[in-house]
Amino acid sequence: MTIKLPDLPYPANALEPFIGAQTVAFHHGAHECAYVEKINALVQDSALAGEPLERIISITAPKRSRSAIFNNAAQAWNHAFYWRSMSPGAGGAPKGLIGDRINRSFGSYAGFFQAFCAEATGHFGSGWVWLILNHDKLRVIASANADTPIAHGLVPLLTIDVWEHAYYLDYRNRRAEYVTNFLAKLANWSFAESNLLRAAENMAAE
Repeated sequence: MTIKLPDLPYPANALEPFIGAQTVAFHHGAHECAYVEKINALVQDSALAGEPLERIISITAPKRSRSAIFNNAAQAWNHAFYWRSMSPGAGGAPKGLIGDRINRSFGSYAGFFQAFCAEATGHFGSGWVWLILNHDKLRVIASANADTPIAHGLVPLLTIDVWEHAYYLDYRNRRAEYVTNFLAKLANWSFAESNLLRAAENMAAE
């Protein structure tokens, strides 16, 4: 089974004016597509051929000799998760279960907003910032380069890409503005809550 480049969950211009159609088209059609093509080439005719990305990531994460496979598989997975972490007309303080859990873990949405922005603007170089479920508490963490929470047994709920290609055409070096707009205008809390509910179901079934 060949790993496919997932379709975007919305048109390329749907996130405007906060993320432009050119950025989305280039990010998805060039950067993400390259990771998908490379991981397919790297696992072709190997024992990993036909395995889903999650399985490839878990097998290769601890092995430095397989870092090229891990990096491309993880970046393909991270990008697919990133697009679903955003939605047109979304963002702002969440309600429902995810809102309650954010208030419980961070004291308030304002506390979460501050923690997320600090992690995303303070992260040096390329990588990702995640809202994750760790045991029974939500946390904000950063991962460098291609690293991903699923390689460490953590449950990702939402992510922002802080590699420069994710925002440079729209914001140049103004990463803080990109991060603020992501939370205020784009964050897909319905997606985050669905990930939280799925994690609860999996824990109940264990």
